[in-house]
Amino acid sequence: MTIALNRFSHVLALAASLLSATALAGSANAQDEGIVVYNAQHESLGREWIDAFTKETGIKVTMRQGSDMQFANQIIQEGDASPADIFLTENSPAMTLVDGAGLFAPVEKETLDQVPDQYRPADGMWTGIAARTTVFAYDKTKLTEDKLPKSMLDLADPAWKGRWGAAPAGADFQAIVASLLQLKGEDATKAWLKGLKDNATPYKGNSVAMKAVNAGEVEGAIIYHYYWFGDQAKTGENSKNVGLHYFKNQDPGAFVSVSGGGILKSTQHMKEAQAFLKFITGKAGQAVLKDGTSYEYAVGKDAASNDKLTPLADLDAPKVEASTLDSKKVVELMTAAGLI
Repeated sequence: MTIALNRFSHVLALAASLLSATALAGSANAQDEGIVVYNAQHESLGREWIDAFTKETGIKVTMRQGSDMQFANQIIQEGDASPADIFLTENSPAMTLVDGAGLFAPVEKETLDQVPDQYRPADGMWTGIAARTTVFAYDKTKLTEDKLPKSMLDLADPAWKGRWGAAPAGADFQAIVASLLQLKGEDATKAWLKGLKDNATPYKGNSVAMKAVNAGEVEGAIIYHYYWFGDQAKTGENSKNVGLHYFKNQDPGAFVSVSGGGILKSTQHMKEAQAFLKFITGKAGQAVLKDGTSYEYAVGKDAASNDKLTPLADLDAPKVEASTLDSKKVVELMTAAGLI
């Protein structure tokens, strides 16, 4: 009996030891991850920011890569149990979705003060970290400047049928539609989406649309600017025949989309997460945009963008409130139009 009890006690002790070791291993793994970033920005830019931050602070960062709306919906599903500390996006509608669910912590004032008001929401629950502008990429061998559309809205005209392309299924394009909805209202947006359905060739992504222009499949495409600059910086083989038309004149086609960064209020690493967001909106983080490979615009106060880009101040972009871009309504309208 005594032997049996001793064996039972030994088994219990061993089990307890194993459970303790597992718990410690789990804790160590969590610590090894450092802060976790759900990165919906381009992977290369996310990595450039993280490497620079870790080099300066010694704080480890684990990056998980995905898309704007994929991560936004995932964060909402995870709620307070989300393993993410920080969420970075390409466009602002995904930030608005998470903010509307009450899942962001307030961004520290010092960080907010590093970014001009027009590139962050009034509630201070997230901030702009970069920006990109809408452009019409056109085939220089087929279109001269006098033949280019004066407004993005002109592309809904039957005269443009079969002549242009877009990537309507992506978050990039849906942000453009969200700005059109805010600027011109639902009726005008519906009319333009009908023109898009009737006239445009759909492509899977901005880079594919640009390649189609370069190959002569279509005369032009609505994309974001940096796809052209990124290709030009490499071989230029996918953009050698392509020029960029900036609509300006506060046209919906001159929309500047703000990339966002926010901190999940459920984070267990608030100090480190705030430090990361402060870093990427500060001098060193914004210098990554100027000197790195992203060709996105810097949005920090007094921060310079890459010298090859048309300055933000010269784009004559329309005034859009990034925090109220309605992604849900856009999906509804685009679905009704048969675009997604």
